[in-house]
Amino acid sequence: MYKNYLKRPLDIILALLVLILSCPFFLLTWGVLLIQNRGKAFFFQERPGKDQQPFHIIKFKSMNDKKGDDGNLLPDIERTTLFGKYVRKFSLDELPQLINVLKGDMSLIGPRPLLFKYLPLYNQKQYRRHQVRPGITGWAQINGRNSISWTKKFELDIVYVDKLSFSLDFKIFWLTILKIIQREGVNQSDARPMEPFNGVN
Repeated sequence: MYKNYLKRPLDIILALLVLILSCPFFLLTWGVLLIQNRGKAFFFQERPGKDQQPFHIIKFKSMNDKKGDDGNLLPDIERTTLFGKYVRKFSLDELPQLINVLKGDMSLIGPRPLLFKYLPLYNQKQYRRHQVRPGITGWAQINGRNSISWTKKFELDIVYVDKLSFSLDFKIFWLTILKIIQREGVNQSDARPMEPFNGVN
């Protein structure tokens, strides 16, 4: 019942509540990034959602678009702005994804939406992570995120899909808040960036 009838209404209610409570931080971040990034405060990227349907994830733009002499973008660490580092440090870059939640692209809790280029590298079991809406945070995020292997991340995603319940979502929600407050293991860091998935199982 929770998965089919209650999860979506709760997502809408909580997403609206968090947006209202975070409105001052949202507007301040939007304003500073708008100036810093020459009118580009948001970052949009196509990701696979539930049933692998495409949607555009929305994040605050924490990096500029500077390119090297070869015309390619500089490494992420060189393009992350000073304010952008604080935005990522406190996970403020994730706030616009609440709009994705309200649109129905995402859920508050679920497997993180990855990149389309990874789909051909999945095995059959790993494809099951797309049986539910992707989330802003998830079981893998509160259990290590960048400190665990891709294999472990996918295993945790499948555990979530199989055991999805109100009690599990409640646990992930509050542990995420605690980790953000403690600045531990949820947001990506320069010291421990996410390695690209190479299909090794």
